[in-house]
Amino acid sequence: MKNERKREEKRREEREKRENQRQRDREEIDTETQIQKDLIMLQELLIHQPKEPIQFMLEHLERDNDMVPRIFILGPPASGKTTIAMWLCKHLNASLITLENLIWNKLSGLAIKALKIYEKEEAIPDFLLLKLLLERMSKEECISKGWILDGIPETREQALMIQTSGISPRHVVVLTAPDTVLIERNLGKRVDPSNGEVYHTTFDWPSEPEVQNRLKVPLGISEEETVKRLMMYHRNIIRILPSYPKILKVISSDQPCVDVFYQALTYVQSQHRSNAPFTPKILLCGPTGSGKSLQAALLAQKYGIINVCCGQLLKECVASNSSIGELIRPYFQKKMSVPDQIIMKVLSSRLKKQDCICYGWVLHGFPQDLDQATLLSSEGFVPNRVFFLNVPYDSVIERLTLRRTDPTTGERYHLMYKPPPTMEIQERLMQHPGDREEKVKIKIDFFYRNSSLLEDFFDNVIYVNGDQDPYTVFEYIESGIIMPLPTKVSQ
Repeated sequence: MKNERKREEKRREEREKRENQRQRDREEIDTETQIQKDLIMLQELLIHQPKEPIQFMLEHLERDNDMVPRIFILGPPASGKTTIAMWLCKHLNASLITLENLIWNKLSGLAIKALKIYEKEEAIPDFLLLKLLLERMSKEECISKGWILDGIPETREQALMIQTSGISPRHVVVLTAPDTVLIERNLGKRVDPSNGEVYHTTFDWPSEPEVQNRLKVPLGISEEETVKRLMMYHRNIIRILPSYPKILKVISSDQPCVDVFYQALTYVQSQHRSNAPFTPKILLCGPTGSGKSLQAALLAQKYGIINVCCGQLLKECVASNSSIGELIRPYFQKKMSVPDQIIMKVLSSRLKKQDCICYGWVLHGFPQDLDQATLLSSEGFVPNRVFFLNVPYDSVIERLTLRRTDPTTGERYHLMYKPPPTMEIQERLMQHPGDREEKVKIKIDFFYRNSSLLEDFFDNVIYVNGDQDPYTVFEYIESGIIMPLPTKVSQ
């Protein structure tokens, strides 16, 4: 009986602990949400600068639409941006805004004026386009449900004009694909004149013969016309992107449409790092070939934090011919390990810079053993998130030993995942000496000899299965960043 009572008491204590943890989690989420809303209100005040700030804030609170979608979808012709925008609208219950539905509004005098210009195949003036956007976004459906803007802005001038008018997206998705793929897609387009449905001769051909027979080739999709539009797009997009440095995600559309959609959906449902209640100090650990560099780059792009690669820092020091670079050079020339104290001096100098202090950092390539971890901590650089990427031995060997480089073009290939397109290229490919199996095995063995001591040294470790699609791995890492601090958690 006593043992049973003890077990019951222990189970009750565990239930109470779980409930308390859930309550703390809810409170933290509520706090973070409120911080985000306060920051959004501050942003609106700075943009609009109302004469009556108190009244403006009261109206803003009454609308209660801080978290509704406000998304730009950009991309070249035939990248699929309209399809992705439509799917996002259906999923998020937001309003779709395109140039076409802006001008085909018979109830708007501005739209009628714009339609006359459009029918003459002339460009709609930017000032008129802005008025149409402001008119549409003032509608109740856009205010309460949010909006997704498809294909606008097309130029930097439009982007700046839209910004100064107070229209500010929370997420910008840019689709990209090779021009050859886009031209092929465009050439295969066919339109059903009875309902406007779009088909493709390769990817989406209707099964009904009746529908097949009535399909028409749309105007403006010839190879020559498509190339002109692509050249115009490429000239403009590089000037547009700097307008959205912290809210931008580039997604390859040269993959199944469903995959593109889910990547876009994951991004637009996320909150930006600038709204987070703490500054990320992230450490990525894992054997060579586990994907640390890629994940660090994705984190830096998504959250605007600084990507700190220890190996790259040392190379930059040597290339700069600085005094510390001259100390490192002999070790590089003799292919010897650089002493920990020198590495720490270089690393400390980088992590103390203002951008790392303000925005946070993601570090990889250091520490590799307990002594280095102790040295990092003694300098005051304590990560608040530590991820260990676990990848099976055979997978690492496969990832690295099959890598090749074309010495003529510098293009990188992988004999399994990205094989060379021709036999001529394959015959001249070269393997980096460090990718030979015996060298890779030494690096893997070195990591696993020290990994258990590193895991014990850090308190806030999260284990991630790195033998998955890179974006799946990224989502697991991201969940570990935005959730409360874990303790020895596995993903």
